[in-house]
Amino acid sequence: MPVSTWRIARYVFFFLLLAATIISGLRWQYDRLIHQSNPIKNPSIRIASGSNLKQISAALATQKIITSAHVFRLYTRWKKQQGNIKAGEYHFDDGVNMIQVLEVLTTGKVIQHQITIVEGLRTAQVLQWLATQTNSELKDWETAMSALMGDQQEGYLLPETYNYLQPIEPIKLLQKMIHAQQAVMDELQIQNPQDIRIIASIIEKETALGVERPLIASVIKNRLQKGMPLQMDPTVIYGLWRTQGGFSGKIHRVDLQRDTPWNSYTRSGLPISPICNPSRSS
Repeated sequence: MPVSTWRIARYVFFFLLLAATIISGLRWQYDRLIHQSNPIKNPSIRIASGSNLKQISAALATQKIITSAHVFRLYTRWKKQQGNIKAGEYHFDDGVNMIQVLEVLTTGKVIQHQITIVEGLRTAQVLQWLATQTNSELKDWETAMSALMGDQQEGYLLPETYNYLQPIEPIKLLQKMIHAQQAVMDELQIQNPQDIRIIASIIEKETALGVERPLIASVIKNRLQKGMPLQMDPTVIYGLWRTQGGFSGKIHRVDLQRDTPWNSYTRSGLPISPICNPSRSS
């Protein structure tokens, strides 16, 4: 073999050896990083819907859940999981590595939250409660409720405890609450749901005691059959809130005489809409 050819072969050999060493070192570093545990206690993260892999990796690194956003992206692409990461709020055990982090994100092991809606709240109060308890904007809830129900919003939400995920989607939770009430109507085979909503809402505001509800229902039924005004104070209060934006806390004679579409002293029959969101028992 000529000398020049020998030198070229030797250079190629050393180059390949160097390349192999570098690749081996990079592979060792890569393996070390993906198996390295997170450095913080009780890590958690919230991934917004529509986030891409770069955004997710950066957020994980910022929260110190992983040690390298770049390596996590490489690993995720190598596993072909970049399209399988699900939005939501995640909590990780102490000492998880990138392999375990990716498994949690792709299996959708999101944190389940719960919220309880108190019986007898007006829809405006329910929306305010939902916004406050889920750390979200009231206007998002108002927009979602309008999209679902238009102007007829009172009385369709069933007070119960509901599960939800973060980031919250107001329209989905409100749909769940509306469907829950409809399921009660279907279960009871209600023929006139709106009348029942109105009557149940009056019962709800008249008493919080289960034993008294049948008695109040009986009074309402008898007065309706006789064509008498119901004369139920909660209807007056609701009318004041709808027409004047508030209630002083005490009903005066002038309030009983002030005619509104909900005042059951000045008008016979049922009010034009429910006056709150009634419970299943009402």
